[in-house]
Amino acid sequence: MVQTGGRPLTRAALAGQRRALEDGRTVTRKELSASAREAAKALGLRPALRLVLSELVAAWGEQDWSRLIVWPSNEYLVSRTGLSERAVRYAIRDLVGLEIITPKDSANGKRYAIRARDGTILDAFGFDLTPLYARRGDWALAIQARAEARERRRRAFDLVTMHRRAVAEALQALNARHPNTTVADLVEVQTSLEATTPERRGAGDPDLVLEAWGELRRMVEDRFYAAGCDGNTCPHIEPEKGSPTEAWSKDSSGIAEPPRPTERPGAAPTPALVVEACPVVRDLVSGEIREEHEILDAGRQVRASIGAHPSAWAEACAVVGPYEAAVLVLIVAQTHDDDVRSGQNRIRNPGGYFRRLVRLAGEGRYQTGTELMAMRRRRLT
Repeated sequence: MVQTGGRPLTRAALAGQRRALEDGRTVTRKELSASAREAAKALGLRPALRLVLSELVAAWGEQDWSRLIVWPSNEYLVSRTGLSERAVRYAIRDLVGLEIITPKDSANGKRYAIRARDGTILDAFGFDLTPLYARRGDWALAIQARAEARERRRRAFDLVTMHRRAVAEALQALNARHPNTTVADLVEVQTSLEATTPERRGAGDPDLVLEAWGELRRMVEDRFYAAGCDGNTCPHIEPEKGSPTEAWSKDSSGIAEPPRPTERPGAAPTPALVVEACPVVRDLVSGEIREEHEILDAGRQVRASIGAHPSAWAEACAVVGPYEAAVLVLIVAQTHDDDVRSGQNRIRNPGGYFRRLVRLAGEGRYQTGTELMAMRRRRLT
């Protein structure tokens, strides 16, 4: 079954013929060009289709017709686009299939205009651009859908990146703090996911691996938590312990009262104690802090704000460990903030103060847990 002129009949061609303009609507070339750009963006047209569509739109003479008919020859389109004749034919076929244009064939299949004796164009045979303009609402919806899809893809990649970093940091922390914990199975899963995770600039779908990365993150963090609890599933109860000593400064006598018998320092201070004693961390770090690795991340971020050199951080990690080093950074940040608010300005060099605390802690002369509880108690009174 064929149309007049021998062109195969297709559903898309019939659908395009049924598109119509509003009654009395006149279309300018500028409006038609805008619709062409929106269609190219909405459908993601390849360059050849964009070129041919642009030249078809440019051929519109703004006639006062109910249909937007243009009749450029293939030779004209080849000369204007620089494409081969075969490429032009394929592009026209695809534009018809996408319901952007529809053919209006003459009896012999030629494209031409019918003119009156005075030269006025009465009708024409060629390509009908009416669907291109009539579907401008479809183009707007498609553009919005593509933008939403891009945003969902971007967010999925962001979540994958967050999970990957958290897994790498947790595995590194396990190796550093709990070297006897088995992580070979977790590393194997991590390697497999790394090999199958698409690149952000590629065409892969991050949703295919997002759930797997989230599950691996939970497994690694659970193992780190279990290793930190040393097999004890009960939550640790932090007893009240501390010292009434003030933070070290140039006005401090260095003589501290002995801690109360019920407030002897024990294990490393809990994140909850650190946050209660050093509320400044809430202003310097976004998000809620509940785990040790979050205290470690906070210490790394705040380290630069107190003016501590990276070498001071490396020394602290080597002397007291990364977690205790992060706690010392937060203690210095809170002490300096309190010092500035009081107007005393005793701590002129927080970075040097941090180095001093690290060396005192390394010699056993400074207990972070004791100092934190003393700081917390002062805030409650």
